[in-house]
Amino acid sequence: MKQTHVYVMDLTKTDEEGDFLCPGCGTAISPDDYTEKAYSILEAKVNGEGLEELVIRCNKCASELRLTGFSFLQKLPA
Repeated sequence: MKQTHVYVMDLTKTDEEGDFLCPGCGTAISPDDYTEKAYSILEAKVNGEGLEELVIRCNKCASELRLTGFSFLQKLPA
């Protein structure tokens, strides 16, 4: 049985564009990639204020990434 690695990533600590590397294998993950070649969305958790957490899977190493920090990002001026 293959073990799945789970990482929690705070998006407030990524670059301005939201790009980051998978901590498991180093694959570049970008919010602008709509092809699902690098990652797949598994679950979106929302609360009364909007998106709270996004769970994605790296398609190269199958690591699960729990992306947090959306509540802070939503409060930033556009």
